Amino acid sequence: MSQQQPRRPKPDHSRDQEPIKYSDVFNVTGELASKPIAPQDAAAMQSAEARVLGQTRKSGPAAVMESAAAANERAGLVRHDQANVTGDEGVTVTKTNAGGETWITEAVEGQVVGQYIQPEVPAVNNPSVTPDPITVGEALETAALSAADKAVEQSDVAAIQAAERRATGINETLPGGVAAEAQCAATRNARTMRFEDKTTLSDVLSDATTMLPRDKAVTPEDADRVVAAELRNNPYMSTTPGGVAASMAAAARLNQNSTV
Repeated sequence: MSQQQPRRPKPDHSRDQEPIKYSDVFNVTGELASKPIAPQDAAAMQSAEARVLGQTRKSGPAAVMESAAAANERAGLVRHDQANVTGDEGVTVTKTNAGGETWITEAVEGQVVGQYIQPEVPAVNNPSVTPDPITVGEALETAALSAADKAVEQSDVAAIQAAERRATGINETLPGGVAAEAQCAATRNARTMRFEDKTTLSDVLSDATTMLPRDKAVTPEDADRVVAAELRNNPYMSTTPGGVAASMAAAARLNQNSTV
């Protein structure tokens, strides 16, 4: 399913326009798919995110819903006080701890519209022996092991690009670097039919530390940028278990625990 971006309506033709519906921006089905995204729906999701996360994610479902609802309202297709999602399920944001990682699941009427790892790091007692901090390159190489057989897709490319930029401090993709190689892999994979012929994360990230001209210890801020990039470029608004974002978040958690 192609994911349409919220578009600015033309005032002179507002009555001819279709409102932005849930199926236009999320992978949902049934009755929810045909419902226009309304301002009070977006407000409810923003409130739920703020309650659970302490803030609204810039690239999360609430931000997407707010943008779509604003476009619908500007076009006169929904009222400011309109809510199309009601009932006990409504909009929900839940936090689940699994394997030492915190996963966030966001849903509308029981259908998942976003699922990702939370990079925020809890404080723990300082261990007697402080290990060396995990670097961005090492975190990428961890993803090469934990999600070895995953075919490289655009969401992986975005996450790797964000990681490379955080490591090097250079705000562009480096020619011949790990992000450039990931982009080439994703382009080839899009034209490759057989799964066994696709380039995987293991193929691209196994030597990540040697491909980075500069490296640094992973911080929660680094992990948050990578999570946001992977999430923003995945049509299902989810991150890959064991993938780039998850490995960066785990590295940030371990690094902070070792310095608390």
